[in-house]
Amino acid sequence: MSKRTVRGATAWVTAVAALAAGLSGCGKESDGQSTAAATVAPSASASGEKKQDDGGQREFKTRDERYAEGWDGKVQVLGDGSTSYTGPQPNQPKPERLKPGEKPPQFVVFSWDGALEGDDHLFSHFREVAKDNNAKMTFFLSGMYLLPKSKSNLYRPPQHKPGEAAISYATDPHIKDTLEQLRGAWLDGNEIGTHFNGHFCGAKGGGDWSVAEWQSEVEQSYAFVENWKTNTGWKNLPPLPFDYKKELVGGRAPCLEGQKNLISVAKGFNWRYDASSPGDFQIWPSKTDGVWNFPLQLLPYPKSEKQVLSMDFNFLYNQSGDNTKGDPAKYAEWRKLTRDGYLNGFERVYNGSRAPLFIGNHFEDWNGGIYMKAIEDVVKAVCKRDGVRCVTFKQVADWLDAQDPKVLQQLRGLDPAQSPDWKTFVN
Repeated sequence: MSKRTVRGATAWVTAVAALAAGLSGCGKESDGQSTAAATVAPSASASGEKKQDDGGQREFKTRDERYAEGWDGKVQVLGDGSTSYTGPQPNQPKPERLKPGEKPPQFVVFSWDGALEGDDHLFSHFREVAKDNNAKMTFFLSGMYLLPKSKSNLYRPPQHKPGEAAISYATDPHIKDTLEQLRGAWLDGNEIGTHFNGHFCGAKGGGDWSVAEWQSEVEQSYAFVENWKTNTGWKNLPPLPFDYKKELVGGRAPCLEGQKNLISVAKGFNWRYDASSPGDFQIWPSKTDGVWNFPLQLLPYPKSEKQVLSMDFNFLYNQSGDNTKGDPAKYAEWRKLTRDGYLNGFERVYNGSRAPLFIGNHFEDWNGGIYMKAIEDVVKAVCKRDGVRCVTFKQVADWLDAQDPKVLQQLRGLDPAQSPDWKTFVN
């Protein structure tokens, strides 16, 4: 498919994304209904050290100031004991530069917005799916999932009242379960990114926030993770095994809104990437103002000329509109259409340009859970194939940074389905 054809579908899919954003867009709520919780506390620094500027706002030092590349083998408990530094993350691939004549790996990223372990246990389930299929995944944590509802007034959302959120706060049992899954996920080699906090969309949401307001939201995203022991009072639970100031290198904004001002803030935190773009076609990534831009992507919707964004609620919208409980008689058909849509996008680049495939989802049960089942089908179908690497956004950024910029520029010039003579293309 030519660039012109794919680009022509962008406006249509973006409109669908905007309409679908009216759904909660963030998985399940802590009560087992639709979710997307957020929680906040005092501000946190990207380097662990805080200082006040003249306006009383916290400034952030570079994340690597506290830790050199080497590690002395000693666990360092940080702050109030909510987090700790336990050394470099385990189970991480070493990025290598493409050799002359080498075909690029086919990267596939499965990412999850919200990352709550609710009554459905989808967080823990997909951790096991990843293990069984040689995959790593990115979990975008809504920070307020670690803030008890009784402490909701600690959250100061931009343009909203203290404690207000567009999603539900998690129950205490769900906070504990989520902490357990975050520990395990990181040790497995998965990435813990951020979905920020209150999941505000539309008027007074991220698209309306200034740079200073995004700065506040990001600081609170750090703070809720770094201060969960103080906020919950659970002093006897073990700390998370990572330093969030060091590990957090990217996120996805709720409803894909506000990337322009968010990028300005992300640079101040030395983030490596942002996954908040409302969509583009399947080409090799580039940087926006020095930050890797990892958008949702336009995929060929089966049995039509449509292109649909690579996220569950966009498939939902094409099948049952804004109704998350559509006709059960159509569930099997919709599941197959969703699975085949993802696989269409995969096959196009796997046999073509080898551009990374980015997939975003929520832990949800829309239309009987068919979108969860479709994603599991896709993981099983692609992650063990020759040349495929199912990885995290952070790992994709690592690999891209290791490449010759001239080679990356060549790759960006390929149409998604265009397969060059790899023996001569990379030189």
